[in-house]
Amino acid sequence: MVPSSPRALFLLLLILACPEPRASQNCLSKQQLLSAIRQLQQLLKGQETRFTEGIRHMKSRLAALQNSVSRVAPDAPPVSCPALNAPADGRKFGSKYLVDHEVHFACNPGFRLVGPSSVVCLPNGTWTGEQPRCRDVDECVGLQPVCPQGTTCINTGGSFQCVSPECPEGSGNVSYVKTSPFQCERNPCPMDSRPCRHLPKTISFHYLSLPSNLKTPITLFRMATASAPGRAGPNSLRFGIVGGNSRGHFVMQRSDRQTGELILVQTLAGPQTLEVDVDMSEYLDRSFQANHVSKVTIFVSPYDF
Repeated sequence: MVPSSPRALFLLLLILACPEPRASQNCLSKQQLLSAIRQLQQLLKGQETRFTEGIRHMKSRLAALQNSVSRVAPDAPPVSCPALNAPADGRKFGSKYLVDHEVHFACNPGFRLVGPSSVVCLPNGTWTGEQPRCRDVDECVGLQPVCPQGTTCINTGGSFQCVSPECPEGSGNVSYVKTSPFQCERNPCPMDSRPCRHLPKTISFHYLSLPSNLKTPITLFRMATASAPGRAGPNSLRFGIVGGNSRGHFVMQRSDRQTGELILVQTLAGPQTLEVDVDMSEYLDRSFQANHVSKVTIFVSPYDF
């Protein structure tokens, strides 16, 4: 039986070569040994050929498998959920929207979160909840007062303001009395005091809260006349801006026969506070009757909400 392992054949040749003299009677002759060597070479060559053919066949099978896999439809992309933005006046933590990833939300000071504080991306490509929003906290309606006694709380975007409007100080024969927290009326003028009658008959105070970078133009405030029962009202009105620190951000124009509008025409970036005094003068048959002033204070929030 001829050994099939090249290593076994090599060992057999070493044994048959009989290098020790005392065993020479059992050794192969030179011709026999050369013949055995040639047979071994032929055996190794056959083994090498079969091994090469096996490698070639394996390569062919791998190439066919590769082509078969390549013809299959490509893998579906990983499931992801729609992108989320930070809520207005808030922040977002997390920028990956694949399955099982979480996104967290928080609001800026002065705002509270409405909705879930975090959501998770589900395998069906949806989030576990709706995207939340940040709502302004109205500090003015809390159980504990936030403003000193004698002042009024005005809620603003993300904060609040404490205001205490005061009537102008009297001088000479002109004086004002406070008829409500936000309105003053001039006391009756003496019959012979023309300058008194040209001072504002009423002064009202108005407070507005605006977001930063509000799109313009936009109407902020309306001013209109109202006739007392049984009395003929003015048949002509004039409106205008008579004071404040508006610096050209506003215009006053008539919207109809009885109404004027204060319009914001330039974008305001917060935080800042502006004041604008609006005047409405009443005329009857071209004769001046009275004028009224509305002092409008505008609190511009630092937030775009």
